[in-house]
Amino acid sequence: MIGGGHLGLYCALRLSTKAKPGEVEVTVVDPNSHMTYQPFLPEAAAGNIEPRHAVIPLRRVLRRCRIIGGTVTGIDHARRCATVQPLVGPPRELHYDQIVAAPGGVSRTVPIPGLAEVAVGFQSIGEAIWLRNRVLERMEVAAITTDAEVRQRALTFVFIGGGYAGVEAMAELEDMTRDAMKYFPELSVSDMRWVLVEMASRIMPEVDPDLAEYTVRELRDRGLDVRLGTQLKSCVDGHVVLSDGTELDADTIAWTAGVKPNPMLRQTDLPLDDKGRIRCTATLQVVRDGAVVPGAWSAGDCAAVPDLSKDDPNALCAPTAQHAVRQAHTLADNILAVVRGGDPVEYRHAYAGSVASLGLHKGVAQVYGVKLRGWPAWFAHRTYHMSRIPTLNRKARVIADWTLALLFKREVTALGQLHEPRRRFETAASR
Repeated sequence: MIGGGHLGLYCALRLSTKAKPGEVEVTVVDPNSHMTYQPFLPEAAAGNIEPRHAVIPLRRVLRRCRIIGGTVTGIDHARRCATVQPLVGPPRELHYDQIVAAPGGVSRTVPIPGLAEVAVGFQSIGEAIWLRNRVLERMEVAAITTDAEVRQRALTFVFIGGGYAGVEAMAELEDMTRDAMKYFPELSVSDMRWVLVEMASRIMPEVDPDLAEYTVRELRDRGLDVRLGTQLKSCVDGHVVLSDGTELDADTIAWTAGVKPNPMLRQTDLPLDDKGRIRCTATLQVVRDGAVVPGAWSAGDCAAVPDLSKDDPNALCAPTAQHAVRQAHTLADNILAVVRGGDPVEYRHAYAGSVASLGLHKGVAQVYGVKLRGWPAWFAHRTYHMSRIPTLNRKARVIADWTLALLFKREVTALGQLHEPRRRFETAASR
């Protein structure tokens, strides 16, 4: 099992629990010791839930599996062999009978001047914590400075990408700063500048246009600057240049413009499409020139899986957690079926809809054609994700976080020292 994300964790868990004793040996290779439940990253960044409660420890959940901390750097399926770079030590080869290639995706970036040097992504719990600390730290800077330009730059936050990740991250963090503002008498809400830049003519393509338009109105009514049909041209040293001619300075730039398949897949002999995704059949088996590749499986963000729920024969499943979780169940059952001499079944799942939080008690949702706005949508968002996050342990901890948030004020403390833990010691040792 290459990857311990949504698909890897759920597939390995189902395989290890449904298999008979001694029937299979499941090995999961991932550089992280946990799976990040990405839909909770905005809430973790905003302080609504404890960041550790948004991750699921692999070794605790996959007790019947072998966990290898490392990165797969290549796959030679002709030899049934994967090359693994452990966290410590030299590379080694790992032989297998069946392989599930699910390394997930990475941020889909473009060569924009300054982007790599100043921007931060929003795909991991580390990035979410950094962004939270960054926003609160910049508020501290703005509160103490007497330089108007420094203050304006510190309180300008730019998010590139109007999908769910960008919209939720910006909305949740802006909501957090409104609570934090109570403790900064030197600042006011009007001092803050939040800018969302989206290249397309609309945001959140997962929902109908009317809900997307409602979201834009909601954000703009809160004073957020939403730029549609606009591209980031440059951000060297934090000086942001947009395609509509706007120029501004910002200390915080978040890149949330989607994902692309893990480039590691190009170091394999598995068949890829023109976007770098593994070609698959609806049974989640890897396919080359119309023929199934024995022993090779894939799904999730890095796979081109036909979407049988659509009339279009060329339609593919979207790279969403919703599909990944359901594909994982089908994938595990199909592997067991093949191991037992049976036939795999096709994955078919109609998209149930989408839910998004826009801050505390605010949201939008479209579930099986039913459209919700405001508090009902926010409640649907929390209810749905509570049902999806794995393990009773994590469900209980997140519910406890939400309950405490109803009784006490939100935590708005920045812990920037987490990002440079040795600085204080190094300074003391050099004197």
